[in-house]
Amino acid sequence: MTDFGMNEMQEMQRQLQDRYKDKWEAIGPETGKNKLLWMIGETGEVIDIVKKNGGTRAAGDPEVRKHLVEEMADVLMYYNDVMLCYGITPEELKAAYTEKFENNMKRW
Repeated sequence: MTDFGMNEMQEMQRQLQDRYKDKWEAIGPETGKNKLLWMIGETGEVIDIVKKNGGTRAAGDPEVRKHLVEEMADVLMYYNDVMLCYGITPEELKAAYTEKFENNMKRW
């Protein structure tokens, strides 16, 4: 199995945005806020699945798990749209993530 990385996700989002450019909001800094709000809505759907089914069932029941993973994919799709809106590259995200990781590893 191969890794599924940010570059691949962003390219897929660019293709979706191009395909639906006449139906969806354009990608840009001014629409980033709306994409964030949609992402929060999708995050709420993930939370609802776990809340309604419990963590064990959400992780272990194949039908519930499938729904959970689908909703998490929606969150990631909007997350990548937000990154595209603000021109955040996977390399920038990796640098910030790595710095945060290193700082957190030094705590306590």
